[in-house]
Amino acid sequence: MEKGTTCVVVGGGPAGMVLGLLLARAGVDVTVLEKHGDFLRDFRGDTVHPSTLQLLDELGLGERFAALPQSRLDEVAFPVAPGQQVVIADFRRLRSRYRYIAMVPQWDLLNLLAEAGAAEPSFTLRMRTEVTELIREDGRVRGVRYRGPQGEAGELRADLTVACDGRWSLARAQADLPVREFPVPIDAWWFRLPRDPHDDPAGLTPRVAPGRFAVVIPREGYLQIAYIGAKGSDARLRARGVEQFRRDIAELAPNFADRVDAIASMDDVKHLDVRLNRLDRWHVPGLLCLGDAAHAMSPVGGVGINLAVQDAVAAATLLAEPLQRGAVTEADLAAVRSRRLLPTILVQWLQQLMHRNLVSPILSERRAGPPWPVLALLRRFPFVSLGPAYLIGVGVRPEHAPPFARRPAAPAADADGEGG
Repeated sequence: MEKGTTCVVVGGGPAGMVLGLLLARAGVDVTVLEKHGDFLRDFRGDTVHPSTLQLLDELGLGERFAALPQSRLDEVAFPVAPGQQVVIADFRRLRSRYRYIAMVPQWDLLNLLAEAGAAEPSFTLRMRTEVTELIREDGRVRGVRYRGPQGEAGELRADLTVACDGRWSLARAQADLPVREFPVPIDAWWFRLPRDPHDDPAGLTPRVAPGRFAVVIPREGYLQIAYIGAKGSDARLRARGVEQFRRDIAELAPNFADRVDAIASMDDVKHLDVRLNRLDRWHVPGLLCLGDAAHAMSPVGGVGINLAVQDAVAAATLLAEPLQRGAVTEADLAAVRSRRLLPTILVQWLQQLMHRNLVSPILSERRAGPPWPVLALLRRFPFVSLGPAYLIGVGVRPEHAPPFARRPAAPAADADGEGG
């Protein structure tokens, strides 16, 4: 019989890898199961916010992270006239060491966390290991059954199972945890375009046309673009074909017209079915849900990764000692939700507000941008842009590394600067 573990984490995304690393640094035997063979997947969220940058510093990983290829966003701005824009969120106004959002391929961040975890004796990462079923006995989750790299079946028993397997969480579904869905008017389509030396390297600026808009994210060597349209329109968009899609992009951003041929086919355009939901209860005995498994976020504001990481830090802080004792109670698991519920509700409320007052009016062609009172306020009092910058970049109730997880800075020379 396979040796069990104290904590098994389902999913090697940001929440799962941060939780695994922190628990291992507390001496907890933790195993992270990731179904893919590597972390190389396009168009995951790649924003690393100031609060997460601060956390990496506290974990001793700041210098190694800084050595990764990245671009930096200083502001979020909205065009109001040709050659004119209003800054909505100015991260340079933050009173923190980090006054920008780092844009780093998520696989580089995850590889960095995996390398840090490998240095801990009680940390195990198993790739190409897909969880297929929860083990449930006597009304409690006792671990997971999985399919291994060669297709072999196995089971791993654990005192605690943590679901970090995203918005379509298998573990959450098998635990019969009901999901509260909120209406969302949009879907997103991600694609890349070549980056020109004259492209703005520091700002995130929407491009708006009647009935649609796009958000351009400067990345190291290319532009990552989110095309935003009405929910449920993926089939219609694809039926129109790649030539029409290229024309749509050229109309949205005429300065990209000379490079839209980089979209070879609609296969290069990845559809994201945008969801906004959360669990009323994040746990059952023996199982806890975190990140998107507990609360799927809209891409508006780009805060999903940040919230997932904050969930993981809170969970490690609250659960390390009970796990060391081998006595995690339902009250311990409920405490994680209690700590993270207010930030989750506030962010989702703000996203719903932005859907109603910014996104929907653009898609219905009632307006081409934010309400004019908001624009007038930001023009007259630019310092107001600190508020959105703080909510996006730092958030409500930012979490800090617990003392047991802190380490002195590790020089970048000790790590693979290319992120593996």
